[in-house]
Amino acid sequence: MHADEQAALEAAGHRRQWKRGAVIYREGSQSETVIVLRSGRAKVSSDTASGTEVVLAVRGPGALLGELSAIDGGPRSATVTALEPVTALSVPSPDFERYLLGHARVSFLLMRELTRRLRDADRKRIEFGAFDTTGRVAARLVELAERFGEQTPEGLRISLPLSQDELAGWTGSSREAVTKALRTLREEGWIQTGRLHVIVHDLSALKDRAQ
Repeated sequence: MHADEQAALEAAGHRRQWKRGAVIYREGSQSETVIVLRSGRAKVSSDTASGTEVVLAVRGPGALLGELSAIDGGPRSATVTALEPVTALSVPSPDFERYLLGHARVSFLLMRELTRRLRDADRKRIEFGAFDTTGRVAARLVELAERFGEQTPEGLRISLPLSQDELAGWTGSSREAVTKALRTLREEGWIQTGRLHVIVHDLSALKDRAQ
């Protein structure tokens, strides 16, 4: 985003903060704002009829949240929860719409991002049908390592307060199956797990296992 585009967006909104675990917005609520993450990461999730949480994505700095509802006027399609302290720019939906109408290049960039998310959703649906639990867990670890991994002497460190229950909800698996998958990946020597972090020792091997 160019400096003038960034300045115009900043002028349309105001800064907000959420503590870890706070709900930024809830599924089914009416759209009032679009959130632009500045720091921290958030979990996008939805609840099934039985009350099981399904994790749809993890978003980091720079991500837009709530833009679909702002565009079509529908209710929120998912719940967004802060996984760690979050700071963000909150833009009222009408102001966000006016901003897009006045900045055609940003509208195109948004369309490109929505297309990328659609492709990602299609890929995950294929994973659920074609991969076993270990393959799906490996795929999510690859995604987290590439997006949030920090290079250390031991390997790529993923520091993210995502529980095994949440990882299970992200992979369409049970907690027990995820625990077994992580144990398998550890025994292969590809990862090392600790409290609220994973160290990836062999990203190439994880990628191969995720295919």
